[in-house]
This record gives sequence, C-alpha cells and structure tokens, in this order.
Amino acid sequence: MAGNSKRRGAIRKDGTKKGMVVGSGGQVRRALRGKGPTPPGDLRPGHPKQKAANRRAAQQEQQQRRRPVAGRRGDGEGPETVLGRNPVVECLRAGVPATALHVATGMPADDRVTEAVALAAEAGISILEVPRNDLDRITGGALHQGLALQVPPYAYAHPDDLLEAAADSRRPALAVALDGVTDPRNLGAIVRSVGAFGGHGVVVPQRRSAGMTAVAWRTSAGTAARVPVARATNLTRTLREYASAGLMVAGLAADGDVTLDELDVATGPLVLVTGSEGKGLSRLVRETCDVTVSIPLAGDIESLNASVATGVVLAEVARRRRLEF
Repeated sequence: MAGNSKRRGAIRKDGTKKGMVVGSGGQVRRALRGKGPTPPGDLRPGHPKQKAANRRAAQQEQQQRRRPVAGRRGDGEGPETVLGRNPVVECLRAGVPATALHVATGMPADDRVTEAVALAAEAGISILEVPRNDLDRITGGALHQGLALQVPPYAYAHPDDLLEAAADSRRPALAVALDGVTDPRNLGAIVRSVGAFGGHGVVVPQRRSAGMTAVAWRTSAGTAARVPVARATNLTRTLREYASAGLMVAGLAADGDVTLDELDVATGPLVLVTGSEGKGLSRLVRETCDVTVSIPLAGDIESLNASVATGVVLAEVARRRRLEF
C-alpha cells in the first residue's frame, strides 16, 4: 500500500515535510534574500561602463608617466640654465626674464662678465657667487665658462587669447601657427617677425614642437615679452576653431595653390601655418588649410628656412594691409 512500504527511503522522516512553512517565505534554507540596489555600471564587472572607466584610468596613468619632469633642462616645462659668457650676456641684453645669475668664485673677469653682472643688477636679478665645484654641479658638468643664468619656465597663453588680442587691437587678426618646427631658434625668429609686422601671436603644438626655451627667448631679442606664444593641445582642432571664428587658414607649401603675389586673403583675418623645412605641413594640417601659398624663388634654391619663409610672407601681408587700410 502506498505510504506503508518499508523499503529504504520510502518512508518520510519526521521534520522533512514538503511544502511551505508559515512565516518563512518558503523553505528556511532557501528563504528569499534581497541583493540590495543595483550598483552603477562602472562598478559592475564586465559592464561596458566599467571597461570604459578602466581604459580612461590606464590612459591617465600613461600620460602621467610621459609628463616631463619639472626642472629638466631644455624641456620648456621647468626652469632652464643658460650657460656660457656670450649666451648669458645675449639673454640679459634681450631682456629674458631670469631669476638668478650664478658667477664662479675667483673667475678672471672680462668685459662679458662685467656686463653680465651690471645688466643683472640693473634688472634686479639675484647675483650669486658660488664655488666653481658648486657651479659644475648646478650645470651638470656642462661647459659654463664661470657664468650660468637661471630662467623660469615660460607662461604660455591660450589660443583664444590671440583672438581677444586681435579684437582689442581693432585690426584684422594675424597669427602664425607652427607645425613640426622643432628648432627653438626658428621659433624665436618667428616670434620676432610676428612682432615686427603687427601679428597678434604665435601658436605651437604641445607635442613635437619647439618651446619657448632660453634659446628661443634670446633669438627673439626680447620680443617674446610682448608677443604671446600660445600652446595648443591639438593644432588641427585649434585651426578649425580659428576658421569658425572667421580667420582664413593659409599654409606655406612649396607646391602651393597660389603664389605670394596672389595671396588676396592677406588683408582679412588670417592665420599663417608654417611647417618644418624638411617635411613641410602634415597631412591633417594641410587638409585644414583654406589655401596654400608658395614663395617664388630664383635660381636653384628649393626652399627657405622656416623662419625666413614666415618673415617673407608676414612682410607681404603687412605691405598689403598698409595699402588697404
């Protein structure tokens, strides 16, 4: 008879009754338990938002590793040291902002040392007389000839500041953007030309470009104190923003669409883009330009130095604007 079998497992033991138990919400060991609120997507393993957050964190860590160390000589991010009697005197003559002039103790003074000390004193720069061994340590063992000038990092402007300067001047905007120009002497010479021909500033990319080092300051002959140099995170995007603001983008190229004599956009708001002497304009930057312009050359000369070519075009732009206005 069903339920009376004596076979093993056929008789239900006490306390093993199937079915619901009052107040348990079901079987006690299988009671329903809440899991709490659903966590945000960036905290849920395998969720697309968490993967995106992990990628951003990895990118930030990588950028931190690539960031230049403050104080590295020549990186344009930290203080620099100009070495040698002639370079130090040239920087002081040009009005390069400096924080200290180091002079080796017991060094035989000549006209350059005397002039450097006098210019530093006149500019209110601290003059520190240090033992030669200490100066060797400060300069990393480089040749200093007993003189070293400490220059603070350059304070770059924002690209929008150049547009504001043009609006305040009530003249058509004129700026120069550099694409791949890595020689600080070229940068300094271009800054000087921009100041000489009424430009409102220079834009340099954040990467793969010369910065406003002491060498650039010296080459600009002090013009960098009056002409702002802006740093762009992305040069192509900055040029597009300038174009949206009403500026024509003209790139210098040996195979330009027009020659310098045909540069009719010179009298309007303009940003002139100069590439490196070897590679010229990069592909993306060239595609962003509204027009490319070439400089007619005589003889067998194929190209001009980047700073010389920029100065030639700026001079032509200034000439046309004088005739127009």
